[in-house]
Amino acid sequence: MSKLLFGLAGIPHSAKQHDSIGGIERVAELGLSAMELEFVYGVKMKKEMAGETKKASENNKVSLSVHAPYYINLNAQERQKLGLSKHNVLESARIGTLAGAGIVLFHPGFYMKMQPMQVYEKIKSVLQEILDEMRKEKINTRLGLETTGKNTSFGTLEENIMLGEELKGVFPVIDFAHIHARGNGMLKGEKEVQEVIEKIPKRFLNGLHMHMSGIRYTEKGERNHLNLEEKGNSLPWKVILDLLKEKKVSGTIISESPNLEEDALLMQKHCYG
Repeated sequence: MSKLLFGLAGIPHSAKQHDSIGGIERVAELGLSAMELEFVYGVKMKKEMAGETKKASENNKVSLSVHAPYYINLNAQERQKLGLSKHNVLESARIGTLAGAGIVLFHPGFYMKMQPMQVYEKIKSVLQEILDEMRKEKINTRLGLETTGKNTSFGTLEENIMLGEELKGVFPVIDFAHIHARGNGMLKGEKEVQEVIEKIPKRFLNGLHMHMSGIRYTEKGERNHLNLEEKGNSLPWKVILDLLKEKKVSGTIISESPNLEEDALLMQKHCYG
């Protein structure tokens, strides 16, 4: 990719046909380039629809990604819950591959009052099991670990980068709003944003998957998403976009704002007019 692609998390509000194909067609009509298939409440897409979705994405030149279910915890202590978490990642990857998604992303897990490095080793081990199964089944999509917005959740920028460095097929997914909220409003301006980007190894900066939205937070981290220009949002989104362009970062930025397509278009206009 020679530049940043912009898209949204889920089907545009303005889509006439409220399914993945209608969403892709509307994304293309809007002049956007990407859409995230939302499997957040379960992997409900059938194989036949996945195939049709892939055709629609190719015909409309819309890049696809998948957000796996929210209820994934690769540090779950109960065998049944851990098994279900692994199943949800694998099933998202299976259907995502059939749909032509380039990356399947998810929140890795929770600390469960355990030491961070102990949790890290557990999640690394479970991820390796998932990767082994994916290779066995010839599932070729990437796994993305999204930076999380609450301090009870595993998935800091540093943790996700470390896992990406250690495990082939795993990549960090950068949610700037989550980083901002988890750090109690840490992204104050150019200096702090630059420090975040500079932490990301160069090999991840080509094809980086990112999320952007406004954010409301408390001392415990993320509370809820806001629109970028909504009162109460302190995320310096323009500074982030300017620095990504300046540093020639390529990849996809997904709008997770409540207004979805409006903020995706706003970001695209800021970058490219």
